Parts: sequence; structure tokens; C-alpha cells
Amino acid sequence: MRKQAAVFFLLALLGATAAAAELEVRVIDAKGAPVADAVVTMVATGPAEPRGLPAHEHATPKVIDQKALAFAPYVEVFRPGDEVVYRNSDRTRHHVYSFSPLKAFEFVLAPGESSAPMKLDKSGVIAVGCNIHDGMINYLYVSDAPWVARTGADGTVRFADVPAGAFDVRTWHPRLPPRRPDLVQSGIVLGAGEHRRVDFPLSLLPDSRRQFDREHTRY
Repeated sequence: MRKQAAVFFLLALLGATAAAAELEVRVIDAKGAPVADAVVTMVATGPAEPRGLPAHEHATPKVIDQKALAFAPYVEVFRPGDEVVYRNSDRTRHHVYSFSPLKAFEFVLAPGESSAPMKLDKSGVIAVGCNIHDGMINYLYVSDAPWVARTGADGTVRFADVPAGAFDVRTWHPRLPPRRPDLVQSGIVLGAGEHRRVDFPLSLLPDSRRQFDREHTRY
């Protein structure tokens, strides 16, 4: 009986895996070029959501590095309760700050220093800058959506092991017009075992990191 139960469980597991869908989202600009650093979230809109939601464990703090007068990465994704550390790998001092109501903070980091881990409790977008170098900008995207990912250089994210059902897919990018909600494509339906690709075109504003830095000097 135990052997039969084990075989039945294995077959059920293989069947569930085979039935899982996959969604590939490609974010592109107005010219069709891939867009990096876009945050894509996916939420079920029907009864399929209770099954197969990806688990999340709060891992070690994510590090935002400051190097060559830039934050790296430009955009980072977090879950509520995750922690972030800022590290200064430059040869100049940086004054890191945010006025965000989600997490207001400021601290000065000398070359080689790192901040203490800072917990991000609430969902939303936190804009971060350097009070010395105006062109340094960083965004912390905190999300409790079941599926969330940031695009790489190819502009693509892939969500695997997704249950069949209907979904809303939302996309956010720092260069979208400010004070607007994430862009959304609604009613994307995935069948069991289906692999689907969706293009998400964005009209982006100029990159503010390329502006003239009036204090592009040592501090």
C-alpha cells in the first residue's frame, strides 16, 4: 500500500508540474528596443490563485553599491520585510537620502563604508538620491505581489510554475511619467501547460541620470 501511495503521489506531482504554465513578458520602448530595469508584477484575477503561489523567504540583505558615481543596481526589487545595505565603493564620499513617506532616511558613507541593514516594511516605490552628486538615483521597489521580477538587459522576465487562470500583468519603470499607477494588461489567460509571451511597450522619458552634475567633484 505504501508503494502504491508513493507511486500515486509521484504521478500527481509530475502531472501538476506538467500542467503548470509559464508567462514570458518582454518590455520594449517606443522603438521596439528592450527595456532594462522595468519591474513586472503578476496577480491572478480569478479562482486559480490559491494554488501554486511562489514561496518567499526573507534572505540576507540586498546590497546597493555606489561605484563610478552611480547606484548599482539602478532598480532593485524587495518583499516587505526585506533589508537593504548601501555600500560605497567609490573614492569619494556619498550622502545617501530619501524623502519617501514609505522610508525616509539619510546617512553619509565615506569610501569603503557600508550602511547598517535597513528593513523595508511597506509596499511601494522608494526613490533614493545622493545629496552630493545629483545624477545618482536609485529606486527600491517593494512588492507583495505573488509574482514580481525586474527585467535585465534583454528586457525580459519569465514566470514559471504558474497555475492556469486569468491574470493582470503590471509594469513599472523609473522613466515613466511620475505620479501614475503601474501600466497594466488585464485578462491575460493561461491554459494548463501553456507557454505564452506578452510584449509590453512603454513610452519613456529621458534618463535623468545623464543630466549635468553640478558637483561632479570630490567631496
